[in-house]
Amino acid sequence: MSTYVYGITAASHPSLPDGMGGVGEPARPVRILKEGDLAAVVSDAPEGLRPKRRDLLAHQNVLAEAGGGGPVLPMRFGSVAADDKTVTGVLAERSEHYLERLKALGGRVEYNVKASHNEESVLHRVMSENPEIRALTEANRQAGGGTYEQRLRLGEMVAAAVQTRESQDAVELQHTLEPVADAVSVGPESTGWLANLSFLVDRKQAEAFLTAVEQVRKGHPHLDLRVNGPLPPYSFVEPGPAQPAGATIGSESGGE
Repeated sequence: MSTYVYGITAASHPSLPDGMGGVGEPARPVRILKEGDLAAVVSDAPEGLRPKRRDLLAHQNVLAEAGGGGPVLPMRFGSVAADDKTVTGVLAERSEHYLERLKALGGRVEYNVKASHNEESVLHRVMSENPEIRALTEANRQAGGGTYEQRLRLGEMVAAAVQTRESQDAVELQHTLEPVADAVSVGPESTGWLANLSFLVDRKQAEAFLTAVEQVRKGHPHLDLRVNGPLPPYSFVEPGPAQPAGATIGSESGGE
């Protein structure tokens, strides 16, 4: 039977509560696999696992329990290995990397910040920053709306200015929040967001980080910011954007 992996920790990590259940229905018993100085928190993997609410919560609950006893490298929902031997093999093969990551991520959490534009507010800002757009808008107004070509030109100018503003705001957001974080991971681009950033934050600095986010929000009313956290540091298990642990531990279903 394949093995579901919740996270990786030190072999000296305190044990989980007896009888703790994980993903699946009925819940699969959670157990510990040890290899050298490392251990993996695992259970048997249910067949046909999908990111249903119950299983997502079970995955998070196991990580929360494990994280209460010390640093844990969290695997994303759906990280599955062929069997227990495969898991311990990965632990042995990548022990130096995982031990370094455990040390680096100890006492730290992840905050994900997504930013988008408030459409009306950003249009006002673009108008105030661009005299040419203001002049053409006024000329079209005085001409009763302007010709088709004039309206098309104005629309193209506004779209280009908004796109430039998106790029500038994404860079500014990252540069503003980086000083109050230990590391940053740039997430994949997606429709609707001009920035998708994950920050690794010392738990003791969480309040300072959230204060910095609020300062950005107040100083940039044309930005809509969505903050999710504190989270297990999924995006920092591997260098750069997070991946499931090891080439032999894959994700069988979507992320959280």
